Amino acid sequence: MSGGGSRSGVIGALLVATLLAGCGGNGLSGILSRDDRDEQNLERFTAEQIFERGEFELESRDPEDAAFYFGEIERLYPYSEWAKRALIMQAYAYHQDRDYENSRAAAQRYIDFYPLEDDAAYAQYLLALSYYDQIEEVGRDQGLTFQALQSLRTVIERYPESEYARSSVLKFDLAFDHLAGKEMEIGRYYLKREHFGAAINRFRVVVEDFQTTTHTPEALHRLVESYLSLGLTDEAQTAGAILGFNYQSTEWYEDSYALLTGRGLTLEAAGDNWLAQIYRQMVRGEWL
Repeated sequence: MSGGGSRSGVIGALLVATLLAGCGGNGLSGILSRDDRDEQNLERFTAEQIFERGEFELESRDPEDAAFYFGEIERLYPYSEWAKRALIMQAYAYHQDRDYENSRAAAQRYIDFYPLEDDAAYAQYLLALSYYDQIEEVGRDQGLTFQALQSLRTVIERYPESEYARSSVLKFDLAFDHLAGKEMEIGRYYLKREHFGAAINRFRVVVEDFQTTTHTPEALHRLVESYLSLGLTDEAQTAGAILGFNYQSTEWYEDSYALLTGRGLTLEAAGDNWLAQIYRQMVRGEWL
C-alpha cells in the first residue's frame, strides 16, 4: 500500500514533536483525547501533520482514531494529494477496527474517485475483505459469502497483475469451499432424517456446481447412501464409479465400496441418469 513513508520515521518525528509541545510548541501530539479532536484544533495543522497523526494512531493500535484523522484530511484538504492517500488509509483503518461497512464505503469512494491509481487494486481488495472477513460459520446465511466471491473475482479479473490477485484467488477458493460446505450440512441434515429426495438435491448441487471443492468425495458417497436407501441402484453404482475413478484413495470411496459390494453391486456406470452423464464427461471425456 502506498502512503505515508517510513512508519518508524513518522513515529520518531512525532516523539520529537511531543517534546517540543511540552515546551510550549504547537505540535499535533497535543491532540490526545477525543474531546480535543474538534474542527478548530485540527484546522491549525497541515494535511501532512494530520496524516502523520493518523499513522501514529495506527501504530498505537487505535484504528478508530486513525480513521477519524484520515477522514479529517478529506474534509479539510479535499483536493490535495494527501486527501487521496488518506482515503485509502482510512479504508484500511476502518478494516483494522472491524468496521467493515465504513471500510467498504471508503474503499468504494477511492475506486470511484481514483480508478486509475495504483492503490485502486488495494481498495478493491479491501472491499472484498470487508465481506470475506465476515463470513460466518457454515450453518448460517451465506449472503456475505456470495458477495465476497463477487468482489474477489473483481480483484482477480480487473487487477490480475497486482500483488493482491494471488491472495484473492486463494480466498476465492476458500469461500467457494465454504458454500459447498453449506450445501453438505443441509444435505446431511435431510439424510439423517431420511428425507432422501431433499438430501439428494443438496448433494447433487455439490457434485455439479462445486466439483473442485474438498466436499465432492463425501457428496458422492452420500449420494450412494441416499440412492441405496431409495432402491435406486443404477444411480448408486454410478456415484460409486465416479468415486472410484477420481477419489479412490479417500475414505469415502472405501465406505461406498463396502456399501455397494455388500449388496452384491459393482462400482460402475449404470442406466441413463444425471450421474451417468457426469461419468461420461469426467471419465470418458464425452461432453455431447
